[in-house]
Order: sequence, then C-alpha cells, then structure tokens
Amino acid sequence: MKPIGDIDVIKAMLSKAREKLKTAQIDFNNERYDDAISRTYYAVFHAISAALLSKGLHFSSHGQTIGAFNREFIKTKKFPSSFSKTIKKLFRERQMGDYDVQSSKVYKVSRDYWKK
Repeated sequence: MKPIGDIDVIKAMLSKAREKLKTAQIDFNNERYDDAISRTYYAVFHAISAALLSKGLHFSSHGQTIGAFNREFIKTKKFPSSFSKTIKKLFRERQMGDYDVQSSKVYKVSRDYWKK
C-alpha cells in the first residue's frame, strides 16, 4: 500500500466500493439477501475508509473506522447524522447475515436499503 493519503490509494478504495455495490445489486436481484447486505456494508465501509484516508487517517478495525468517520464527518456535519445510523445498522445486519444461520429478517432490511 502506498503512503496514507495517496490519491491513487483513495481512488482504488472508491473503485472497490463501487464494485461491492454492483455485486450487492446482483445478489439482491438474485434473492441472495444476506450477501447483498454484506456487500452493501462493505461498499460503505470502503467509501468511508477512503474519506478518512483523504484526511490522512487509517484504522485497523471496523469499529475504529466507523468511530473516526463519525468524529471527522458526522459531528462536523459534512454528512447528515442519519448516515451514522445507517452505517451502524448495516454493520449489525451484515454481522447477522454473515454469521446467523437464521437471518430471515435480513431480506426486509436489505430491501429497505435498496429503496433508498
């Protein structure tokens, strides 16, 4: 990986985010809802990681990344506070979809995200 804040790394992260979103749409269209929510979460995660990297910030855990994004972009009102709630909900639903064998409610959550 190139130095933190490198524009090529940021572009690569945003490209990865777009690819995850495309995959999420395909998974959703094929009724693979657990995978759709997981890919949606990772699309958002890569995008917020890129935003943080643009400020020279990089973190080793999802929790640290989300916390820093809230501090740097939500509390400063660069993004609406509702975005923070969406990220948290995606994180929880992604965990449920990836690890809970009885994640039937993921369908409704995934469908709701695609409507936005």
